[in-house]
Amino acid sequence: MPPRLPLFAVLPAACALLILSGGGASLQTTDAQSGNPGAVTPILRPTVTARYPHDRAAFTQGLQYLGGGLLIESTGQVGESGVRRVDLKGGRVLARVPTPIASAFGEGVSVLNGVAYHITWQTGAAFAFDTATLREIGRYRYTGEGWGLTQDGRSLIMSDGSSTLFWRDPKTFSVTRTVRVTDRGQPVRNLNELEYVQGSVYANIWLTDRIARIDPRSGNVTAWLDVGALTQEASATASRAGKPLTFDDVPNGIAYVPERGTLLLTGKRWPTIFEVKVPGVKPEPGTTGRGQPGR
Repeated sequence: MPPRLPLFAVLPAACALLILSGGGASLQTTDAQSGNPGAVTPILRPTVTARYPHDRAAFTQGLQYLGGGLLIESTGQVGESGVRRVDLKGGRVLARVPTPIASAFGEGVSVLNGVAYHITWQTGAAFAFDTATLREIGRYRYTGEGWGLTQDGRSLIMSDGSSTLFWRDPKTFSVTRTVRVTDRGQPVRNLNELEYVQGSVYANIWLTDRIARIDPRSGNVTAWLDVGALTQEASATASRAGKPLTFDDVPNGIAYVPERGTLLLTGKRWPTIFEVKVPGVKPEPGTTGRGQPGR
């Protein structure tokens, strides 16, 4: 999602986010899955297990782990938007293609059954690429804005910056289902980059250091992931290199590594991809990547 507001304009709720101490434990164990407006939603803090270099020019809009140490990433900004395959450990871009409409602002990307789907912000166009070659093999139209994209093994799941998630048929891109995301009965807006992980949808909340863990059936936020420490480290690293982060270089990018039960987290023009352990996410032996059916 492109910049619209400076950081001082972030919603007050984001400013009230609690910073936790201790490694990997939840602050509150109250069950938030019931949707009880009085329940306190758990706040979780990730534990960093590895750090990898990330292209400082990449205005990250989408991220997915393909397996074998490879990522697929989409980037934004008009004239700079595109889709790329990236070596995780070295950060090297192995292949890239521009977003096919030159005037479009690229947004999320997700791979399902060997096809990489890539959406755009306000152009109303989605593109399908062969994941192996990044050759365009299809094009779709939709109404409204496009922000984040993931998949649950059957359908694509898309955000548009509102509090609604949209399930889309990968063959037609038509909407098959929607769910409104709420936390203790209140709508959660600015849903951005998405990742489907072990039955939950994880969503960056634009302009905040929060990731929502969402029950896709009810839309209830079942936990918040506080990534403020990662933002601080990325900012410090960028400043030491002489190129500080700007107000819109916010957390954006979530990728699930099933064989290790970890998440890869980064941000727009961040110098680092962080591999983290998150409470409740477990390894899945014998699996690799998220582009296969059923993953």
